[in-house]
Amino acid sequence: MKRIAILGSTGSIGTQTLDIIQHAPEKFQIEAISGGYNTKLLIEQVNQFKPKLVSVATKELANEVQLNVPAGTKVVYGEEGLIEVAAATDADLVVTALVGSQGLKPTLAAIDAGKHIGLANKETLVSAGHIVTEAVRKKGVAVLPIDSEHSAIYQCLNGENIAQVSKITITASGGSFRDRTRAELEGVTVEQALQHPNWAMGAKITIDSATMVNKGFEVIEAHWLFNLSYDQIDVLIHPESVIHSYVEFVDNSIIAQLGNPDMRVPIQYALTYPDRFVTPTKRLDLAAIGKLHFREMDYTRYPCLRMAYESGRQGGTTPTVFNAANEIAVARFLKGEITFLQIEQVIEAALQKHESYANPALELIHEQDLWARSYAESIQF
Repeated sequence: MKRIAILGSTGSIGTQTLDIIQHAPEKFQIEAISGGYNTKLLIEQVNQFKPKLVSVATKELANEVQLNVPAGTKVVYGEEGLIEVAAATDADLVVTALVGSQGLKPTLAAIDAGKHIGLANKETLVSAGHIVTEAVRKKGVAVLPIDSEHSAIYQCLNGENIAQVSKITITASGGSFRDRTRAELEGVTVEQALQHPNWAMGAKITIDSATMVNKGFEVIEAHWLFNLSYDQIDVLIHPESVIHSYVEFVDNSIIAQLGNPDMRVPIQYALTYPDRFVTPTKRLDLAAIGKLHFREMDYTRYPCLRMAYESGRQGGTTPTVFNAANEIAVARFLKGEITFLQIEQVIEAALQKHESYANPALELIHEQDLWARSYAESIQF
């Protein structure tokens, strides 16, 4: 039986992880979960899966949860609570499904405690890829990607020699506005931006998909996960989201991973690796789909992806600023403070203002993260 801790159990990835686990209760034991502010759902999860340890955002919420969970369940809160969930249990694997840069410290704590990582928190590698990969190397733990694209690449590389990879291609659905021109993005609403055509995801990642920031994060992640140069990482728009990504080798052969757009497949692969189990998902029927379509990436149409490549190549604290400025810009858009197109303007302004530092320590990453957030919040239009 594999013992699991989940950081972010009430979010999209967290709930789908628990859905996988409830279909195979004999194979998994939930050791600990964290749920932020959604105490109603968290209490339901605790009573169903009986973890020993639970974390929420604040002391007040912890008191509320404690009254509604089985006796003996330890309830903690705040950043220290997240770190305890990540590192202080008997979990074999920690699923890091927190949204944003708050996932960095708990993930590093889990690695330091010798836990394997099921990685769904892109910002961890975007903000501090050099620190995380070095910690993984020192501790000898596995990082099993949960993003469908990185899971696809991971599967395609099984048994292959990374030195014989020519390039990888990360596919992109194109997001909720993939069929609109730049001119047609003027005045789009939050509600429209949240209508993703293929995937059921949380609000932030859905907006990031529409701006292509999410794909930019995936490019930076792939650089660190697979030790590839940015020149070896391509992005291709594939509206059906059936080919999740593919690898091209030096002999021009290509290996791709296909499946329906259902996050439970890559989640389960991370949970069960190196084995594969039956899943509660639908099998792919290519005959029923009939055709698959592909489009070249247009970096003028999607400037956030261009900025992601530039940030990754510059390295140092630049990807940290890219991520932090985007978090604030998306939050401001969701609150109606700025327009959709102003998201990219906020990010670009922060990057232009920022002075990059090479090989930053964790403290400097934190400082630059705070600076970028403050600056992005201050920009007025």
